Amino acid sequence: NIMAHRRGRVGVGRAGPKFTKKAEEIKAVTLTSAIETVEKLEVKLAEFAKKHRKEIQHDPAFRKKFLEMCAPLGVDPLSSEKGFWGKMLGIGEFYYELAVKVAEVCLASKSRNGGIISVSEVKHILTKRGTKFQFAHVAVDSQQKGCQYSEEDIITSIKKLSILGSGFRTIEVGTSVMIVSVPTELDHDHMEIMKIAQDSDSGSELGCVSVKDVCDDTKWNKERAKRALDLLLSKGMAWLDVYEGVESYWFPSVWKESSDSSKQEN
Repeated sequence: NIMAHRRGRVGVGRAGPKFTKKAEEIKAVTLTSAIETVEKLEVKLAEFAKKHRKEIQHDPAFRKKFLEMCAPLGVDPLSSEKGFWGKMLGIGEFYYELAVKVAEVCLASKSRNGGIISVSEVKHILTKRGTKFQFAHVAVDSQQKGCQYSEEDIITSIKKLSILGSGFRTIEVGTSVMIVSVPTELDHDHMEIMKIAQDSDSGSELGCVSVKDVCDDTKWNKERAKRALDLLLSKGMAWLDVYEGVESYWFPSVWKESSDSSKQEN
């Protein structure tokens, strides 16, 4: 039995290299097959892009879905204007132009909001200015009018800026996406306070909070609430208003966003 057991072990040992070789062959075939599949998908993607070129250029929702299709294949139509995608679609140039205009709005409003502004407010300002781009303002058909770029397009353009190390980035605050154009790091406490300022049920007016509002909502002590509010105040992201001994902190990025939204609804 011992000899048989040893022979069994020797047999497995001798078969080892064969199994390894076979495994390598299967791995090579699988890799080749995967590459071929990706190449076929890229060809299909290119055909799709040619067929739907106008929709990709002029329809924000269609453009968003197209970029989502590209991502799993590692295809970036925004990366180069000289390559195939750049020549065919030109959307890289559109996002570059949009990023420049968005950066201008952010920097121009910095003294008012401390370098934090909602994506919806940026879009409202660009629309109000009548800002036009290479193709995004052209309607696909006569029924589509007005601005043909979306808040999602603005977020994409900011991502392109952040890759360049510009300091621009987007953050989510409650129900809004905000663009931050300053190096200030905002932690959970700062984000929570801005979220409370967005809530009209917090006790104060929309875009405004007091230390008491923050403490009531979060169950923090006064020192923690005051510390977070003071940093936002020092960076210009909040304004302080004192009325009858009560300190109220106003957030321009929040109440300006709500003001713009109500105007658009009306």
